[in-house]
Amino acid sequence: MSSEKNRQQARRKRQLRGRSQVIGTPDRPRLCVFKSLRHVYAQIIDDYAGHTLVAASTLQDDVRDGLTSTSNKEAAAAVGQAIAERALAQGIEKVVFDRAGWPYHGKVRALAEAAREAGLHF
Repeated sequence: MSSEKNRQQARRKRQLRGRSQVIGTPDRPRLCVFKSLRHVYAQIIDDYAGHTLVAASTLQDDVRDGLTSTSNKEAAAAVGQAIAERALAQGIEKVVFDRAGWPYHGKVRALAEAAREAGLHF
């Protein structure tokens, strides 16, 4: 139990360190990634207004269609593709990437690369 709590606290510290430098503005909102053991989530947030502008996750049926699992790199890439399409539909082309304390590899990297390939710039 204590090692799990220490790991959560360490990620939270990394998240807060990164959040002090990564701020979503109306011109360049923040693309925030979260992953649980079962799902992958992404939001585009305007921190000044305190609003989520666009969201996508593997909980949504249109993202989940055709996936064998909702917690692998393929699922993360599908979420990245969906968030980019939804952002571009709302006129959002540039974002800042917030990995929320997660290391930049695996699912986080797959989501970021899929969003870049779909047209988001960060």
